[in-house]
Amino acid sequence: MATFKFELVSPERILFSGDVVSVIIPSIEGEMTILAGHAPLVATLKAGIVFAQTDGSNGKEFFVNGGLVEVNQSSTTILAEQGRFIEDVDNVVLDAEILTAETKLVGAQDEEERKRLHDVLVQLREFKGVFADRKAA
Repeated sequence: MATFKFELVSPERILFSGDVVSVIIPSIEGEMTILAGHAPLVATLKAGIVFAQTDGSNGKEFFVNGGLVEVNQSSTTILAEQGRFIEDVDNVVLDAEILTAETKLVGAQDEEERKRLHDVLVQLREFKGVFADRKAA
């Protein structure tokens, strides 16, 4: 299987850097799978899970909330506004993220910022439901 370089960077640290077979990314345009040799693109991320397939049967999962992904022929880089290892995410973490977004929304002065924060809240609440269903399975 062809591999490519993948990096997932949060403001605090590099969460992953290495060769992967594929990466599934939650963009605001929809979920997308990146494979080796993918056409170049830049997309905005929404709250969700990034799955990096490291070989034919293993992978790693991460939670991201916002940011950008840049894809070129030989590598994919995610610059996440917030990123965590999936095992570090639970309902308490998601509730805190939602509360932070709600607080920012109340204080937002600019209409464009209010719209962005509203969209973030919708994405976080949607993800919290998906996350709860996933934990229950």
